[in-house]
Amino acid sequence: MNTDYMKGVVVPILTVIDAEEKIDEAKMRAHVDYVIEGGVSGILAFGSNGEFYVIEEDEMKRGLQIMVDQAAGRVPVYFGIGAISTKKCCRLAKMAVANGAAAVSVLQPMFLKPTRAELYNHFKTIAESVPETPVLLYNNPGRVGYTLSADLVDELAHTVPNIVGMKDTSGDITQTAEFIRRTRDVDFKVFGGKDTLLYASMCHGAVGGVCTAANFMPELITDVYNKFAAGDLKGSLEAQFKLNPVRLAMDPASFPVAAKDMATLRGRDVGVPYLPNLPTPEGPVTEGFRRTMTEAGLL
Repeated sequence: MNTDYMKGVVVPILTVIDAEEKIDEAKMRAHVDYVIEGGVSGILAFGSNGEFYVIEEDEMKRGLQIMVDQAAGRVPVYFGIGAISTKKCCRLAKMAVANGAAAVSVLQPMFLKPTRAELYNHFKTIAESVPETPVLLYNNPGRVGYTLSADLVDELAHTVPNIVGMKDTSGDITQTAEFIRRTRDVDFKVFGGKDTLLYASMCHGAVGGVCTAANFMPELITDVYNKFAAGDLKGSLEAQFKLNPVRLAMDPASFPVAAKDMATLRGRDVGVPYLPNLPTPEGPVTEGFRRTMTEAGLL
């Protein structure tokens, strides 16, 4: 199974919607072009910042079709799955593959407190439903309330042939390093999931990052990766330090609206978040956006 394309900066792309909360096709296509022209190596449809949790399945299908068509083979399009039930995850995985997804990424079930055996069976069953398609695990303990263990990831990587990598958003660089160390013998592709830790993740062997910042400053986040890949470690670290204040300025905002707010500040027409979220009101948080973006040369 070819996974050579799994590297670089993958953007969890914003879902651009109209006033009726339907995907705005023209603006979605424009945003696909923007991130590709900004240098990303892949697009993740319906990740956390793509607001997957409020989008109906038929809209996901239409949105994926739009993204795959607009990407036109320039970069791979991954499909994010965040459903709780194993059955629904399998259904979404099959839909994604049928509509051109190069791979699927599966978040651990939120709200539940599953055992290791339950999690193993969950991921294995989903992977087996699309046996010819690469599957990535998505570890996001901050959103679901628990982490995937290194033991579980080790077992899945070594026993399920098409579970070929993961995104780790734990923010714990030791855990990221353990995922990499224990699976490196099978060329398991680990992506960092924290924009602020892209450089650190790659120092430990990550193949890149799934980076929200690429939605509004793709030139900065891809600079971290490109300089690292070229062997310019000092330049890569400086690029990381240039980016970090902007990314950290997002944290005081309501999740996940800051990425759309910042894209709008840069002149991108990406609309507003799905309700109940609202754009960040004028005040100290938006002042922080503008200040850090100006200091980074983005405004």
